[in-house]
Amino acid sequence: MSSKQVVVVDFSDFERRKTVITHAVMQAAENEGVFYVKNHGISQGLVDSMFARSADFFKLDDVTKKRYSFDKPRNAGWEKMAQIRPSTGTPDMKESISLGFHTADRCPSEADCTGFADAAAAFMAACQDMSMKLMSCFAIGLGFPEHFFSQHHDVTKTDSQQTMRCLHYHDTSQQKVPANYWRAGAHTDFDTLTLLFQRPGEKGLEICPGRKAVTEFAIGDEWSPADPLEGAITVNIGDMLMQWSDDRLKSTFHRVRMPRPGEYQGPRYSIGFFNQANKSSVIQGPKKKYAPISGLDFILAAMQRNYNALEALKQEPVAA
Repeated sequence: MSSKQVVVVDFSDFERRKTVITHAVMQAAENEGVFYVKNHGISQGLVDSMFARSADFFKLDDVTKKRYSFDKPRNAGWEKMAQIRPSTGTPDMKESISLGFHTADRCPSEADCTGFADAAAAFMAACQDMSMKLMSCFAIGLGFPEHFFSQHHDVTKTDSQQTMRCLHYHDTSQQKVPANYWRAGAHTDFDTLTLLFQRPGEKGLEICPGRKAVTEFAIGDEWSPADPLEGAITVNIGDMLMQWSDDRLKSTFHRVRMPRPGEYQGPRYSIGFFNQANKSSVIQGPKKKYAPISGLDFILAAMQRNYNALEALKQEPVAA
């Protein structure tokens, strides 16, 4: 395990310091693919409120939560231990609820979870604003017009793929979990970039930065902790932005390990805001290294690669 430090980028006085900030995020994205952002402008009260409503939802019984069951075509709704990574072949030890800007029917009702919808709307709007600030830095750094990415992550359009995901990793204090199970197996995100909110004291996130992985899913490679930094957002580059940058920016392998003996064993909560190009947007880098592809087709192709890898895993002989 490496002790490599994750870069912290200060977003204070953004408009005046945009040139300095752009240089910092580009350097972090080119070399590591992950960094913290502090002084980002999203109030701690708003973050705390979303965490509280998320915890309230996950406390509901599964029968109630099933009212908001996952709708795969829209990437929205609740699912539990349903995500299987090709890196592990076992279900992630978690449950989640995902929401987009046009998936109100998957959002918990006021009767089932008081305040969830209002908290989610405010939180998602704040994440969208922060994301577009970050995207403007990447647009400038890559030689696109400053607001290039904003038009491709337009939440006013019904083909928006912007997604918030609230995650609950289960309490392990009374469990003996097999070694091949993870809270989240090693993977990269399919998106342009992810804003991840973590709670202090709830560790476990690890990164294999800068595409330094020498195996397909970074198995056996060097990993570093990306522990919660109070008041900061953890930002990681996704596959979509890596391709949009002609591989200049690095999509980062990451995973969430199980707690070790002596560590906090209780539930872990996090919230991700996944920036994904509109379905109709065309993704192609300034140097045109890759053929143009729509936002929808990019996601579908990524899902198909995962499916194929899982099917191949099933065909592997079981060790005696």
